[in-house]
Amino acid sequence: MPIGICPTVDFVFKLLFGNPKHSRIAIHFLNAILQHLLKVREIKFLNPIQEQETEDDKQSVLDILATDEHGRTFIIEMQTTVPAGTRQRLAYYTAWQYVDQLRQGQNYASLRPVISICVLTDPLFRKIPELHLHFLLRSETGVVLTEDLQVHVLQLSNLRVKEENLRDASPLEQWSYFLLRAETLTMDEIKRLLPDEVFSEAAGILDVVAKTPEQKRRYEARLKFQRDEAARALTSEQAREQGRLEGRLEGREEGRLEGIDVGIERGELFGRIKTLQGLVGVAESAREELSDLRDEQLTTFLEQLRDQLRNRNIAT
Repeated sequence: MPIGICPTVDFVFKLLFGNPKHSRIAIHFLNAILQHLLKVREIKFLNPIQEQETEDDKQSVLDILATDEHGRTFIIEMQTTVPAGTRQRLAYYTAWQYVDQLRQGQNYASLRPVISICVLTDPLFRKIPELHLHFLLRSETGVVLTEDLQVHVLQLSNLRVKEENLRDASPLEQWSYFLLRAETLTMDEIKRLLPDEVFSEAAGILDVVAKTPEQKRRYEARLKFQRDEAARALTSEQAREQGRLEGRLEGREEGRLEGIDVGIERGELFGRIKTLQGLVGVAESAREELSDLRDEQLTTFLEQLRDQLRNRNIAT
């Protein structure tokens, strides 16, 4: 029977990756993210999961904050929606954690790296197909200023690994598969597809949530909350898209009306010129001839005809 618990629900995600009793899971996941950087071997959670939180506590801070033996700070979060300002918020919290380290009298050299990891079910960069994006402060030519501020974005929807080649996938691809598919798999299937013991340990946590009434209620409350948030985000995006569409249509209509106004103004000039030509006694210009003239030329032509008419009246 499938486990039936989705790891991307924030409450469950923190049970998996912010749980001091199962720190091996977080360490394995962090090393999958960091890849070529210094390995994490020990980790301390600064805001571990609080079991006493109620299932309807929608203000709970479910991001994960931890440090490792190298003094690095990790911010790990799970997002099932991508609200406006997500990029700025990632930059803000990373920078805030970095600045918050420094106490009065301390030297800048004492600052330690802060690494943010944002796991997303929807892409933050829709036109970029990469599963994992790693951001650093660097020059246009690729010179790294510092590795102290890092943001990692894991776009789960860009996972391309299939079940048949899962064993040959990278650890990060395997974690992405687990986060996306564990809900629909049985414990035995997870052990077969992902033989590393760390995935069995993670699946065991999901199984406990499924079989513990209080945790199951908390899970269902958070799942409903996230779905409601996703629906509101979708409604907001639809409203923004409708606004953009209406704006484009309004712009076109304004442009059309402006064109009509311009046409009316030029038409009035044509009529005045032909009237003055009749009064002066010269042959009327063809409309095509007048259409070839610019606005300032038409105005000059009109003034010349008026001068001719005034001179003629004076002479008589």
